[in-house]
Amino acid sequence: MLLFRNFDVMKKKVFLILNGEPPNKIPDLTNYDVVCATDGAYSVFEKHNIIPDFISGDFDSVKRRPEGIEVIHTPNQDYTDFDKILQILFDRKYVDIDVYGASGEEQDHFLGNLHTALQWKKKLNLTFFDNYGFYFLADNIKVLTESKGKTVSLIPFPKASGIITKGLQYSLNNEELAFGSRIGTRNKAIEDKIEITFKAGNLFVFIND
Repeated sequence: MLLFRNFDVMKKKVFLILNGEPPNKIPDLTNYDVVCATDGAYSVFEKHNIIPDFISGDFDSVKRRPEGIEVIHTPNQDYTDFDKILQILFDRKYVDIDVYGASGEEQDHFLGNLHTALQWKKKLNLTFFDNYGFYFLADNIKVLTESKGKTVSLIPFPKASGIITKGLQYSLNNEELAFGSRIGTRNKAIEDKIEITFKAGNLFVFIND
Protein backbone atom coordinates (compact mmCIF):
# COMPACT_ATOMS: atom_id res chain seq x y z
CA MET A 1 0.00 0.00 0.00
CA LEU A 2 1.32 3.43 -0.91
CA LEU A 3 1.47 6.02 1.86
CA PHE A 4 -0.30 9.25 0.90
CA ARG A 5 -0.01 12.25 3.20
CA ASN A 6 -3.06 13.84 4.82
CA PHE A 7 -3.39 17.29 3.29
CA ASP A 8 -6.11 18.28 5.80
CA VAL A 9 -3.41 18.68 8.46
CA MET A 10 -1.75 22.06 8.93
CA LYS A 11 1.77 21.92 7.49
CA LYS A 12 4.73 24.22 7.93
CA LYS A 13 7.94 22.94 6.41
CA VAL A 14 9.77 21.05 3.71
CA PHE A 15 11.04 17.50 4.26
CA LEU A 16 14.15 16.98 2.14
CA ILE A 17 16.27 13.85 2.04
CA LEU A 18 19.75 13.65 0.56
CA ASN A 19 21.82 10.67 -0.50
CA GLY A 20 23.69 10.15 2.79
CA GLU A 21 22.87 7.82 5.68
CA PRO A 22 19.08 7.30 5.55
CA PRO A 23 17.01 7.88 8.68
CA ASN A 24 16.17 4.83 10.77
CA LYS A 25 12.68 6.28 11.19
CA ILE A 26 10.74 8.55 8.86
CA PRO A 27 9.11 11.45 10.76
CA ASP A 28 5.40 12.25 10.52
CA LEU A 29 5.15 13.66 7.01
CA THR A 30 1.76 15.25 7.66
CA ASN A 31 3.75 18.04 9.32
CA TYR A 32 5.23 19.03 5.96
CA ASP A 33 3.90 20.97 3.01
CA VAL A 34 6.45 19.51 0.58
CA VAL A 35 8.26 16.18 0.58
CA CYS A 36 11.18 15.88 -1.83
CA ALA A 37 14.58 14.30 -2.43
CA THR A 38 17.69 14.47 -4.51
CA ASP A 39 17.85 11.69 -7.04
CA GLY A 40 20.00 9.18 -5.16
CA ALA A 41 17.77 9.36 -2.07
CA TYR A 42 14.57 8.44 -3.91
CA SER A 43 15.18 4.80 -2.95
CA VAL A 44 14.29 5.70 0.66
CA PHE A 45 10.84 6.77 -0.49
CA GLU A 46 10.48 3.57 -2.50
CA LYS A 47 11.43 1.48 0.53
CA HIS A 48 8.79 3.15 2.69
CA ASN A 49 6.11 3.38 -0.03
CA ILE A 50 6.06 7.18 0.08
CA ILE A 51 5.10 9.34 -2.88
CA PRO A 52 7.15 12.56 -2.83
CA ASP A 53 6.11 15.83 -4.42
CA PHE A 54 9.22 15.87 -6.57
CA ILE A 55 12.81 14.73 -6.92
CA SER A 56 15.66 16.51 -8.63
CA GLY A 57 19.30 16.03 -9.56
CA ASP A 58 21.60 15.05 -12.37
CA PHE A 59 20.39 11.44 -12.05
CA ASP A 60 23.86 9.95 -12.03
CA SER A 61 22.81 7.90 -8.95
CA VAL A 62 19.53 6.55 -10.33
CA LYS A 63 19.23 3.77 -12.88
CA ARG A 64 15.56 4.39 -13.66
CA ARG A 65 13.61 7.61 -13.29
CA PRO A 66 10.40 7.19 -11.30
CA GLU A 67 7.07 7.70 -13.00
CA GLY A 68 4.02 9.56 -11.74
CA ILE A 69 5.87 12.27 -9.80
CA GLU A 70 7.54 15.52 -10.80
CA VAL A 71 11.12 14.92 -11.91
CA ILE A 72 13.39 17.95 -12.27
CA HIS A 73 16.60 17.33 -14.19
CA THR A 74 19.42 19.61 -13.00
CA PRO A 75 22.54 18.58 -14.93
CA ASN A 76 24.75 21.59 -14.09
CA GLN A 77 27.90 20.07 -12.59
CA ASP A 78 29.07 23.42 -11.18
CA TYR A 79 26.66 22.90 -8.25
CA THR A 80 25.83 19.95 -6.02
CA ASP A 81 22.42 18.28 -6.12
CA PHE A 82 21.81 19.69 -2.63
CA ASP A 83 22.49 23.24 -3.75
CA LYS A 84 20.31 22.83 -6.84
CA ILE A 85 17.31 21.47 -4.94
CA LEU A 86 17.61 24.30 -2.42
CA GLN A 87 17.46 26.74 -5.30
CA ILE A 88 14.27 25.06 -6.53
CA LEU A 89 12.69 25.30 -3.09
CA PHE A 90 13.75 28.92 -2.65
CA ASP A 91 12.30 29.81 -6.07
CA ARG A 92 9.03 28.22 -4.92
CA LYS A 93 9.02 30.41 -1.79
CA TYR A 94 9.86 27.70 0.76
CA VAL A 95 12.39 28.70 3.42
CA ASP A 96 11.92 26.33 6.40
CA ILE A 97 13.55 23.04 5.45
CA ASP A 98 14.30 19.91 7.50
CA VAL A 99 17.15 18.01 5.88
CA TYR A 100 17.78 14.29 6.35
CA GLY A 101 20.64 12.23 4.93
CA ALA A 102 23.17 15.07 4.84
CA SER A 103 25.76 13.14 6.87
CA GLY A 104 27.05 9.58 6.88
CA GLU A 105 28.21 7.62 3.84
CA GLU A 106 30.97 9.58 2.05
CA GLN A 107 32.21 12.26 4.41
CA ASP A 108 33.34 14.68 1.70
CA HIS A 109 29.63 15.01 0.88
CA PHE A 110 28.92 15.88 4.52
CA LEU A 111 31.50 18.68 4.52
CA GLY A 112 30.19 19.86 1.18
CA ASN A 113 26.68 19.99 2.64
CA LEU A 114 27.90 22.16 5.52
CA HIS A 115 29.49 24.45 2.93
CA THR A 116 26.17 24.66 1.08
CA ALA A 117 24.33 25.46 4.32
CA LEU A 118 26.70 28.35 4.88
CA GLN A 119 26.03 29.69 1.38
CA TRP A 120 22.26 29.67 2.01
CA LYS A 121 22.46 31.04 5.56
CA LYS A 122 20.78 34.36 4.80
CA LYS A 123 18.00 32.91 2.65
CA LEU A 124 16.88 29.60 4.18
CA ASN A 125 16.25 28.10 7.61
CA LEU A 126 17.93 24.70 7.44
CA THR A 127 17.81 22.13 10.23
CA PHE A 128 19.68 18.86 9.69
CA PHE A 129 18.63 15.56 11.27
CA ASP A 130 20.50 12.27 11.47
CA ASN A 131 20.17 9.07 13.49
CA TYR A 132 21.94 10.64 16.47
CA GLY A 133 20.32 14.05 16.80
CA PHE A 134 20.17 17.29 14.86
CA TYR A 135 22.38 20.22 13.92
CA PHE A 136 22.09 23.66 12.38
CA LEU A 137 23.95 26.85 11.54
CA ALA A 138 23.07 29.07 14.47
CA ASP A 139 21.68 32.57 14.51
CA ASN A 140 23.57 35.05 16.69
CA ILE A 141 21.08 34.34 19.47
CA LYS A 142 19.73 30.81 19.86
CA VAL A 143 17.58 29.43 22.66
CA LEU A 144 16.86 25.69 22.88
CA THR A 145 14.46 23.93 25.25
CA GLU A 146 14.09 20.34 26.48
CA SER A 147 17.88 19.99 26.31
CA LYS A 148 18.94 18.71 29.74
CA GLY A 149 21.26 15.71 29.52
CA LYS A 150 21.94 16.08 25.81
CA THR A 151 25.38 16.43 24.26
CA VAL A 152 26.02 19.83 22.71
CA SER A 153 28.90 20.60 20.37
CA LEU A 154 29.80 24.03 19.01
CA ILE A 155 31.78 23.90 15.77
CA PRO A 156 33.01 27.18 14.23
CA PHE A 157 33.04 27.32 10.45
CA PRO A 158 35.79 28.43 10.43
CA LYS A 159 35.61 30.98 13.26
CA ALA A 160 33.10 32.46 15.71
CA SER A 161 33.80 35.12 18.33
CA GLY A 162 32.12 36.62 21.36
CA ILE A 163 30.47 33.32 22.27
CA ILE A 164 28.44 33.18 25.48
CA THR A 165 26.60 30.05 26.61
CA LYS A 166 24.13 29.42 29.41
CA GLY A 167 22.86 26.07 30.64
CA LEU A 168 25.93 24.05 29.60
CA GLN A 169 28.30 22.21 31.91
CA TYR A 170 31.32 24.06 30.51
CA SER A 171 30.32 27.64 29.84
CA LEU A 172 31.83 30.06 27.37
CA ASN A 173 32.03 33.71 28.40
CA ASN A 174 32.70 36.03 25.46
CA GLU A 175 35.18 33.55 23.95
CA GLU A 176 36.35 32.64 20.46
CA LEU A 177 36.34 29.28 18.70
CA ALA A 178 38.32 28.66 15.52
CA PHE A 179 38.56 25.49 13.44
CA GLY A 180 42.11 24.15 13.71
CA SER A 181 42.70 25.99 16.97
CA ARG A 182 39.84 25.46 19.43
CA ILE A 183 36.38 23.96 19.04
CA GLY A 184 33.67 23.10 21.57
CA THR A 185 32.83 19.42 21.30
CA ARG A 186 30.96 17.07 23.65
CA ASN A 187 29.64 19.59 26.14
CA LYS A 188 26.60 18.70 28.27
CA ALA A 189 23.33 20.54 28.79
CA ILE A 190 22.69 20.80 32.55
CA GLU A 191 19.45 22.76 32.15
CA ASP A 192 16.35 22.18 30.05
CA LYS A 193 16.82 25.62 28.53
CA ILE A 194 20.16 26.52 27.00
CA GLU A 195 21.15 29.78 25.35
CA ILE A 196 23.95 30.34 22.84
CA THR A 197 24.91 33.79 21.63
CA PHE A 198 27.85 35.05 19.60
CA LYS A 199 28.89 38.32 18.00
CA ALA A 200 30.53 37.37 14.70
CA GLY A 201 31.39 34.42 12.46
CA ASN A 202 29.62 31.16 11.73
CA LEU A 203 28.77 28.52 14.31
CA PHE A 204 27.28 25.06 13.79
CA VAL A 205 25.48 23.59 16.80
CA PHE A 206 25.15 19.80 17.10
CA ILE A 207 22.63 18.34 19.57
CA ASN A 208 22.85 14.61 20.26
CA ASP A 209 20.74 12.54 22.64
